[in-house]
Amino acid sequence: MQITIDLPHDLQASLIKQATQLNLPLETFILQALQQIVVLDPDDTPKAEVLAGLYRALEDVKAGRISPVETLWDDDSDA
Repeated sequence: MQITIDLPHDLQASLIKQATQLNLPLETFILQALQQIVVLDPDDTPKAEVLAGLYRALEDVKAGRISPVETLWDDDSDA
């Protein structure tokens, strides 16, 4: 994929200066900066991890380790 961006001259100069100081191509510097600000999708939990959590929850229920629904959102840190 190729993307073309028209940058203001002062921003372009600043990015070039920073990339040069880090001895990186400008494109690499910009891509690394973008990767740092991209928020990962919270639904990217691996299937195996989700299934393991469900298995642990099932074992808790079988062992009687349950909590009333109304206490699920209790959080002392809000006090």
